Amino acid sequence: MKFYVGIVLWLLSAVPLAAEELKLAVTTSFANSGLAEILLPAIAEGTGIDVQLLIVGTGQALKLGEAGDVDAVLVHSRAAEEEFVASGFGTHRREIMYNDFIIVGPTDDPANVGLATLATEAFAHIAGAQAPFVSRGDDSGTHKKELGLWKAAGIEPTGDWYRAVGQGMGAALNTASGMDAYILADRASWLNFGNKGDLTQLFGGDPALFNQYAYIPVNPALHPHVKAVAAERLEVWLTSDRARALIEGYTIEGQQLFVFNAER
Repeated sequence: MKFYVGIVLWLLSAVPLAAEELKLAVTTSFANSGLAEILLPAIAEGTGIDVQLLIVGTGQALKLGEAGDVDAVLVHSRAAEEEFVASGFGTHRREIMYNDFIIVGPTDDPANVGLATLATEAFAHIAGAQAPFVSRGDDSGTHKKELGLWKAAGIEPTGDWYRAVGQGMGAALNTASGMDAYILADRASWLNFGNKGDLTQLFGGDPALFNQYAYIPVNPALHPHVKAVAAERLEVWLTSDRARALIEGYTIEGQQLFVFNAER
């Protein structure tokens, strides 16, 4: 009997355990940056967690969290995130990394965006020239930032020159490239974008364009089925030295795309 028990235990030990799946809603800008392709294999190796990404805008990511359709979210719109946590849908908000937004447009820059000193001034130039502008129009973090900039500039963007496409960052950039239009983009997605056409980066560096990404576990008190323990393990990894090295080591065209700023 002991012989057979030993054989069974040996066979069980020889079969690799299936990785635990965790559903994580992330922004299209994060996915378009290419960083996920670097992080996910390392997460699986370091934690045994198979992270399944649901790639949507920040607004939709938070709605998935509210419904308990994901275990955690990684998004970039602080006001919406804080409301999500305050409403009890998330347990807490943990900052992980940041980059910035930039304004991209046609090389000849008919609206003279490149002469602006502030992002709101750049937006005023675009509106004043009624130059084609592509908006994400999808309640994403990028869209929320864009709307905030129009509001700060005292402008209500309307007319044929303003096109809201209701799409993710990559699709919106493709539309802007095809239209030779201006667009607000996160720097990482722009550098990783392969269909630039005649577009180029025209403006950046304004502190108003700061772009923070945060991780929020979904509240198991509201949704007992969510994988709270796995979400906690993922958070520990995302704030680790290994994550820092991979995030800050990720470059395109020699430019670092994200800065790790998780507090330990």
